[in-house]
Amino acid sequence: MRNFLFITLLLLSCTTMKVPAYKPANPIVAHRGAFKKNGFPENSIASLREAIRLGCAGSEFDVRMSADDSLVINHDPHHKKLEIEKTPYAELIPHPLSNGEKLPTLREYLLAGVKDNIHTDLVLEIKPSGLGAERARAIVDKVISLVKELKPSYRIVYISFDYNMCLRLLEKMPKAHVQYLNGDKTPDQLKADGIRGMDYSYNVYKKHPEWITRAKELGIVLNVWTVNEPSMIQDFLKQGFDLITTNEPEEGLKGETCLPAGRDEG
Repeated sequence: MRNFLFITLLLLSCTTMKVPAYKPANPIVAHRGAFKKNGFPENSIASLREAIRLGCAGSEFDVRMSADDSLVINHDPHHKKLEIEKTPYAELIPHPLSNGEKLPTLREYLLAGVKDNIHTDLVLEIKPSGLGAERARAIVDKVISLVKELKPSYRIVYISFDYNMCLRLLEKMPKAHVQYLNGDKTPDQLKADGIRGMDYSYNVYKKHPEWITRAKELGIVLNVWTVNEPSMIQDFLKQGFDLITTNEPEEGLKGETCLPAGRDEG
């Protein structure tokens, strides 16, 4: 009986134990995957897998929706001169990436991102729609639906230049870790709206250095893009930035420790 009570109390304590806050293994986010050094296409599954192999804290990629509501990975609004939002996915497939990969879907990308991955966040950028606010909401809802279907065991960080898309994400998924990209909102505004990260161009931080201090006071994650010069990477690290988004992840990882990090449910 004594052993039974001990085990019961131990199990109860485990269920109420607070999960440690997420801390990245290193500050480096590979912009569009780790593509540059090995000549991989940007936003390819190959560049994603390389970012994971390197042990980057995150690998960023861009999501758009085709005319038939297929979620695809591509930075520009066009793929091989075809406007993605006005083209069915079946008409995009015959035009492969430079390494022979077909234009990946978000489903394929997420499944590739979970494989043998214990340390690299998937930084999912939802690109603004050129077809209006209703279409933008539909894209966000489609992304959320797929993520809920796949129930990934790794963390996804959502980013966007469209503030309304960020707010829609939080409306539909309040615990989502959302970071804003456009650089026109103060840390106080982000905090008030539940947006956890300030992911701005380095030029914005140069114009508003006071935002760096305020973000730290408010507990907002500080991310900066796109920083490629080693001296600039070091400068932002000295200023206490949590994350550095770069096309040169290999350079940024020099001297960094790439150990697996804890995760929260955000």
